Amino acid sequence: MDNLTHSLVGLTAAKAGLEKLSPGATALCILAANAPDCDIVVLAFGDRWDFLQHHRGITHSIVGVIALALLLPLIFYFIDRLWSRFRNRAPTTRLKGLLLASFIVSATHPLMDWTNNYGIRFLLPWNPKWSYGDLVFIVDPYLWLILGGASFLLTARTRFLRFTWAAIAAVLTFLIVASPRTDMLPNPQLVAILWILALLTLIVLFVKNARERWGGKIALAAFALALGYWIFLALAHGRALEHGREHAVQLASANSEVVGRMAAMPRLANPFRWDFVFETDRATYRFDVGLTSGSNTSDAVRYAKPTGELKAALDAIAQQKPVRVFLGFARFPVLQLEDPDCVTRTLVQIADLRYTEPGTSRGNFSLEMPVDCPNEQPGK
Repeated sequence: MDNLTHSLVGLTAAKAGLEKLSPGATALCILAANAPDCDIVVLAFGDRWDFLQHHRGITHSIVGVIALALLLPLIFYFIDRLWSRFRNRAPTTRLKGLLLASFIVSATHPLMDWTNNYGIRFLLPWNPKWSYGDLVFIVDPYLWLILGGASFLLTARTRFLRFTWAAIAAVLTFLIVASPRTDMLPNPQLVAILWILALLTLIVLFVKNARERWGGKIALAAFALALGYWIFLALAHGRALEHGREHAVQLASANSEVVGRMAAMPRLANPFRWDFVFETDRATYRFDVGLTSGSNTSDAVRYAKPTGELKAALDAIAQQKPVRVFLGFARFPVLQLEDPDCVTRTLVQIADLRYTEPGTSRGNFSLEMPVDCPNEQPGK
């Protein structure tokens, strides 16, 4: 998930009661909720392929999360001891409270990252296998509203904090209402109206002193709503898998193929349409699955698995670092030659079909590598 969502989880958890465990627990909860993403430091020492290889790696595994959950409270505790000596006062933090808060909140990061289709490697360094929840899009405006709304109601006590929340709301409202990427939303106008109505409701609750009336119950209610939302997505995901499997068998049978791995993956803010990707013994397909309006298999994309010249081109570049790292990350890798009839050199275009297609540039999810034409003869 995005770091805003992780931060809101940490803040909401603190306001649900963890802040009472020790002074400094609120700040610790926010940092602990984001700590596994410290793997971004890889970019300071390597390139984007190093980052792709190590992101959601050891810091997101069980052993890495436990280590970070221990390290953060110790840092807080010893800084407080040093600061207390410098100020000639008694320490205020309680190590046991910090440790408990840290372990609870740290566990939310890999859990939430698992819910989307990017995946996570829980068992590193012993087992590099990826695990995917395929429930929630990597950013989710509904979670922003639920967790952000609770955090706003419980923390906007001062003018500075109210201004901060207003700035966050303005940025997110622009992304939802006026951003050029609103075309990714299922029904942009309806989503924008619901978003604005939700913001107005939060403002009314704030004016009516919701924090004084309900206190930490607001945070608990937010977590209950988020859990209910995940359960709803899990049920929708199950239906999407059922519908997609039926159409996958039909597509594969039409080409005399046997269905293998498959996945139904979430779309932005739309639990009623899913991207369905599956493999057969000879190809990889993608089409969209609708739970209310039907599936669109007429526009299904199909990429044959590498054979012949394409396989030879892949073998020629397979040991180069970008290709090796990309294929280790990609869940549904597909590829094609930019110019199959080339004379001297062409490009091998590789993509992860869960995100994009070959020849379409999309950051770390696609790759183009130069290669000698497979039919070129040495010395000619």
